[in-house]
Order: sequence, then structure tokens, then C-alpha cells
Amino acid sequence: MQIIIPAPKNYISTCKRICSELESRSVSLEVVEGGSERQYSIWNGIKVLNTGVELVAVHDAARPFVKEELIVNCFKTADEFGGAVLGVPVKDTIKEVKGYLEIKSTPERDSLWQAQTPQVFTKDLIVEAYRSALKEDFLGTDDASLVERIDGRVKMVMGDFENLKITCPVDLKMAEIIAEGWNA
Repeated sequence: MQIIIPAPKNYISTCKRICSELESRSVSLEVVEGGSERQYSIWNGIKVLNTGVELVAVHDAARPFVKEELIVNCFKTADEFGGAVLGVPVKDTIKEVKGYLEIKSTPERDSLWQAQTPQVFTKDLIVEAYRSALKEDFLGTDDASLVERIDGRVKMVMGDFENLKITCPVDLKMAEIIAEGWNA
């Protein structure tokens, strides 16, 4: 197994030191320089994939509570379908707005899902998606959006609401609650 960690330039040596302590015969850990955007960081990782890699998973470090069985489900689905994304149905009503925050529309909630990570793809598919995006200067919001724009097939895999992305202070409070449950 190969794990590639894109990191900011000033954290590369720290990440390499930590990885050297965790590396084993069955797991290769590499640190590459990240980019100015998430997409460029992932591309820097994709460029150093070993030749024998068949499936590529992208996972945000900001999601520390993903469960092993969900990762396995995502890999199985990607192996069968080409691409797979963990996600959960949205709980809230979503509004599309235009200038000056005027509501434009309310999409049907039953067709809306909140994407999570990991997102898993066949290597050929994700490489093609990234090359196309770079060539056309397209910046996507996640890896699946790059695959979708080249008409690649991606299937949603039921995730878990505990697989939360920690991005703001309230998320840290939720993370503490989840971590207490994991350690119980």
C-alpha cells in the first residue's frame, strides 16, 4: 500500500519525520509538497503513484472519524463502478441564491447528498480527470467533480454523519463528542 501526504512546504520535514516512524514493509509513506489549492496538492500526490496502483483514494485529513468498513465499501464500489464517493443525504433544506442573497430556487432534498471522503477511483480515470482539468484550467470542488466533467461514472456510497469535516470551532466541539464515543 502506498500513502502519499501532500503537505505545505514548511511542514514537509516534520511530516517526513512522523512518517518514517510509521512506515512499515507493507505501507510506503511519502510526503510531497502541496499546492496553492487542494486540487493541485492531490495532483502532486497522483504524479508519484507507483505503477502497480489500480485504485486511488483521496481522503481529507480534516475527516478523522471515517470508519474502516466505509473505506472498504468505497473501494469495492470504485473497483466495480470506476468511482465512488462516501456521502450522506442532506438533512437541511438547501436554497440556491443569486446576487444580493435573493433565493433563486429550492432543489428537491431527496436527490441531494453531502459528499465526504474518501473518494476512490480507478487510477486511469482519476489521472485522466486531473489532466483534463489542468489542461482546461478547471478548478473543481472535489475529485468527483473532475471525474464527472469528463463523463466518468461515480457512485455514491452511504457514509456516516460521524465522518464530519472539521473546519470551524463548532466542528471541534462535535469532534470531541465523537472521540469520546470512540474511546468508550
